[in-house]
Amino acid sequence: MVDPRQVVAGFLTLSMFVMLGNMIKHDHFTSVSELSMEATGVEFNAMNIADNTEITNANKAGVEPLNEAVEEIKPCWTKPSPKDDQSNGYVTLSLTIGPEYHISQIADAVVIARYLGATLVLPEIRGNELGKRRNFQDMYDVEKFKRSLDGVVKVVDTLPDEWTSKKPAVIRVPNRVTEDFILETIKPIFQTNSYLRLAIIFSSVSLKPKGTNNKDLDSMACHAMFSGLKLKLEYSEVADQMMGRLKELSKKSDGRVLAVDLRTDLLEKKICKTSGGARRKGCYNPQEVLNFLKKVGFSANTTIYLTETWWHKGLNTLKEAFPNTYTKDDIMPAEKKGEFLNSGDSDLTRALDLEICSQSDVFVPAVAGMFYGHVAGKRIGSGLTQILVPATGLGASAQASDFVSTFITKKSHFAYSCYC
Repeated sequence: MVDPRQVVAGFLTLSMFVMLGNMIKHDHFTSVSELSMEATGVEFNAMNIADNTEITNANKAGVEPLNEAVEEIKPCWTKPSPKDDQSNGYVTLSLTIGPEYHISQIADAVVIARYLGATLVLPEIRGNELGKRRNFQDMYDVEKFKRSLDGVVKVVDTLPDEWTSKKPAVIRVPNRVTEDFILETIKPIFQTNSYLRLAIIFSSVSLKPKGTNNKDLDSMACHAMFSGLKLKLEYSEVADQMMGRLKELSKKSDGRVLAVDLRTDLLEKKICKTSGGARRKGCYNPQEVLNFLKKVGFSANTTIYLTETWWHKGLNTLKEAFPNTYTKDDIMPAEKKGEFLNSGDSDLTRALDLEICSQSDVFVPAVAGMFYGHVAGKRIGSGLTQILVPATGLGASAQASDFVSTFITKKSHFAYSCYC
């Protein structure tokens, strides 16, 4: 089951909206915009944001004004019932690309293992840096992960010795695997070779609800996505220390923290470029983020966290307009910088970003992709639904409430099939 502390935070009270009102100057809805949930190119196959990706408008979504109470959010799923402990075989995989992708990879692997009655072998983690590998327990809370799946899916640390000489059947699995795919593609292979290695493919990315007639599978997907994968304690404590530092800094202004997923390193890469070389919609540079924040009414003393690791001159204009803007290097405890920053380990730094952006008072995604999607899911489960999606070319009457993510206003995120 989901952590009860998250359930307590599962609704937005009037006081939270009032605090948001202290941060922005406008407080009613007219229209809502959201960037597309397409993702980056990945290890197993190339993937781009579609050329026809548009900023969608949702001003007819029936959004409640900010000063009205919102229905309490609580888990709709129950932990799937126990299954026979007899294993029919083994499922293995590697976690790749980054922590925002690990969530989906684990969820798919757990769903498949559950359906097949197979044992899940703890995955290794392969970093984006060449040759970078680590064990699952080096990054995640392995005991919590096992407890969350106790009686649901059997988990072992390593493949038994008698299986190590066997060759696994490698299966390319589309992200958010369906029952039909398991039944028609995976199960027949598993019946002839009960040792599978999964390669989760992100050829297209959608975190929209996918209800099925298999309630056990639906519950398993929710349980795996939102209950199992947590950073190990020493890493989550670093994220908590950084968030505490931001909260302390924010007391000098309005007491609120705005997190912006700003990745200037991606602006010239495939994720943000069309085939003709133009920048895609859904990718915003520092100047565009600055213009958006000013236009919708954020005050100059707002405390802002950027997902950049180091400060660089391209961020100077943002700092001039919003002096209380910080990167990881600015707020991380000095004794932790060697492991997290100087090592160049992008998995660790991105894991911290995922935690902080999921906990901040307001989140602004300046890059479309899986990170935005999973931060939104975590925030929905915690009741922190203040997510504002940028846009350019804003008119004089632009208001922050015009740009609340349609994940929220239309309840178009998978998390809404898990929380109600």
